[in-house]
Amino acid sequence: MTSEAKPGGECRIALIGAPIEIGTSEAGALMGPAALRTAGLVRALSDLGCSVVDHGDIAPDGAAVGRGLEAVAAWTGALSRVVEAALDQGAVPVTAGGDHSLSLGSIDGVMRHCARQGRPLYVLWLDAHADFNTPETSPSGNVHGMPLAALCGEVGFPPLFAEPAPPALSPANVHLFGLRSIDAGERALVTARRVGITDMRTIDEFGVVAPLRKILAQVDGLGAHLHVSFDIDFLDPSIAPGVGTTVPGGATFREAHLIMEMLHDSGLVRSLDIVELNPFLDERGRSAKVLVELAASLFGRRILDRPTVPVEAVPSDAAERA
Repeated sequence: MTSEAKPGGECRIALIGAPIEIGTSEAGALMGPAALRTAGLVRALSDLGCSVVDHGDIAPDGAAVGRGLEAVAAWTGALSRVVEAALDQGAVPVTAGGDHSLSLGSIDGVMRHCARQGRPLYVLWLDAHADFNTPETSPSGNVHGMPLAALCGEVGFPPLFAEPAPPALSPANVHLFGLRSIDAGERALVTARRVGITDMRTIDEFGVVAPLRKILAQVDGLGAHLHVSFDIDFLDPSIAPGVGTTVPGGATFREAHLIMEMLHDSGLVRSLDIVELNPFLDERGRSAKVLVELAASLFGRRILDRPTVPVEAVPSDAAERA
């Protein structure tokens, strides 16, 4: 992880709490930011030599009454401004949640920053779910299953973003990694929009290295800002049970660490979401501790120093087939 403002490599992090649970029907996600802090997130990142500024928990614009899209818009506007300001100041915003509807705000802020910089944006979505539903296709109506569709400009959403809104996120610059649960309506949308997908079958066949190298080479070739949105349900629930939408068959602890280590080695990640931690469903803080460990790996914690493999090096045929 490097900082755009400091070519010499100084790591500057803006930690932003987003205690949001209006996007889900399961109570408890609003306690996620506090749990990550209690599990030692700030200390873990500071111990790596990063300068960490904790901006506390944001509050929504206005009253944000209810659980509908209007309330989501109130959170989106507030979070977008904080994330955009952090990027403008040369920091890496780490948004700690909170349900995945928070990514509407964090990625909107990144999009605005990138639009002014004239830089493309690429989103790596580490998640068991596609989160590409619309209000018309969603079986549950929960907004945490819709953020990517809204960000990509799909119809069916009332205004969620402050005007003037940045151009919609290109589906070609979105990659779903670890997918293993998708609704029929969003499957049709994801297919039609040609969103990149590495599902768990691909990971079972080829591992995480070849597919991720291919993604990182694409990001590097575009000269893009890489935003990582990490949903705890990407992990197998046996490792991280503190989530309301468990799906068996997720990534192992070691696979997740390897992904984070590769992301760090790439030097491409400029912003991060950590979402869907629900301490109410956790076991003695176990899931929060796992997330802190993984975040530390993304920011450079390692067992041994080793040569960095260039992201453009994709040595195996497996990467082409993945």
